[in-house]
Amino acid sequence: MGTNYKPELFEQMPVVGIIRNVSLETIEEILPYYKKAGLTTLEITMNSDNVCAIIKAVAANHPEINVGAGTVCTMDDLMQALEAGATFIVTPIMDVAVMKYCNENNIPIFPGAFTPLEIYKANKLGATAVKIFPATQMGPGYVKDILGPLDTIKLLPTGGVDVNNIQSFFQAGAIGVGMGGSLFDKKLIEAKNYELLYQHFKAICDAVNTARAK
Repeated sequence: MGTNYKPELFEQMPVVGIIRNVSLETIEEILPYYKKAGLTTLEITMNSDNVCAIIKAVAANHPEINVGAGTVCTMDDLMQALEAGATFIVTPIMDVAVMKYCNENNIPIFPGAFTPLEIYKANKLGATAVKIFPATQMGPGYVKDILGPLDTIKLLPTGGVDVNNIQSFFQAGAIGVGMGGSLFDKKLIEAKNYELLYQHFKAICDAVNTARAK
């Protein structure tokens, strides 16, 4: 099976933008600014309204970015997401059946894990990268600590990453980050202040590029 996921796009700008309960109309208004800033990967969560229709439309209209599904917890969620055209899968937990299916069908999967044991298991089950979730309380130090003994595992901290600490996560050894509300600023979106939203996106991309150049 497999998907149209393009790993080179994620490597170009390793930020997974997580969007939840935003209408298709608004997503379409945001995306030109998102792409212009250099962002390449978008995760639409399965607990959003009309999610399958949104994934389908965004994946069809924007083949030049990776469009995936988040909050995939069950095989049912997974099948719906793939049918809608999701090119990668993100989970808040680690479901063995979901992991197995994705691996067997060459579908990139970023499973959520938190403890060293969960992270190790997720990696062993074939995670593209392990989403450390929630990273909010632990911060970049936790990523560094995990990578001490488990230095071959790719980590994608999600939760609590913002423009002020994003460089620290990369410096700690993360291969990428997931960002939701800290990326898609609710106030700017509600006000349709897309120029300011673009500046915000750009500041995040600049911070990532600076951190990776060090």
